[in-house]
Amino acid sequence: MRNVEKLMNTPTPFLTDGGFETWMFFVDGFEAPEFSALMLMDDAEARAAMRDNFDRYLAIAADAGTGFVLDTATWRGCISWTAKLDTTAGDLLRLSRDAVAFAVETRDAWSPRVQPIVVNGVIGPVGDGYDATTAPDAASAEALHTPQIKTMVDAGAEMISAITMTNTAEAIGVVRAARDAGAPVVISFTVETDGRLPSGETLADAIARTDAATGGEPLYYMVNCAHPDHFRGAMETGEDWLSRIGGLRANASRMSHEELDNSETLDDGNPVEFGQLHAEMTPLFPNLRVVGGCCGTDHRHVGCVSDHLHKKIAA
Repeated sequence: MRNVEKLMNTPTPFLTDGGFETWMFFVDGFEAPEFSALMLMDDAEARAAMRDNFDRYLAIAADAGTGFVLDTATWRGCISWTAKLDTTAGDLLRLSRDAVAFAVETRDAWSPRVQPIVVNGVIGPVGDGYDATTAPDAASAEALHTPQIKTMVDAGAEMISAITMTNTAEAIGVVRAARDAGAPVVISFTVETDGRLPSGETLADAIARTDAATGGEPLYYMVNCAHPDHFRGAMETGEDWLSRIGGLRANASRMSHEELDNSETLDDGNPVEFGQLHAEMTPLFPNLRVVGGCCGTDHRHVGCVSDHLHKKIAA
């Protein structure tokens, strides 16, 4: 866990990747059910594309002289997805192990040039990442997420990050499952265009409820899968809860989740503006640990964020 300790104690934010799934499916042209890049792990061509994708981001980190949070391709790998992915729980867990091994190999190849690199075991929601109506309660979420979390930790994941969480109940279950597996955990909530979670909760309330139910267990919280314009207003209050925000992974597009879900083309927004918005928001987050991107973002967006953010910090 030494790399995680460095992440938490380095003043300059680490980088991470951009919209991995949107890149693989919309740009590289691969296909898999339910947007699950995990189902591509057995495809040699897809693995080569994944490696090329991460190599580009790690090169940006090398140029910036900063660390990197290296995600696994496991966002849609919870055993709740077996029927829709037409597979078995055993095979999903095997693929999760392979995805961690792939990340470890990538880390080892880049370690001479980028330090430190945190292998981050990514999990996604039990259900839809934009809809909280079918979200499980905390106990059910803990039971459903435990197999994948334990598998990834045993395979070498240094921390667990739950991405696009739509509600606090599932977030609480994830935290408990990660704690039982002995892994540090990060919770990343997604918000709608009004800055609230799909459940209707505010970010402030969601963080407070999750911390209260878990004894403040999460290392930090993130916001992902929303454009900065969708959540910036909620973060300009200067309130104490902002100290718990440690990561930003925003969308390139200003579209709503519903609009993005129904779009057949990729909206990649404006990479330069994307970087500028991050530079402007940096003073709002006293404990920012990692920056990257989400849907529609790529190496251009993360490069612009790094150009603006790291230059601003250096200045």
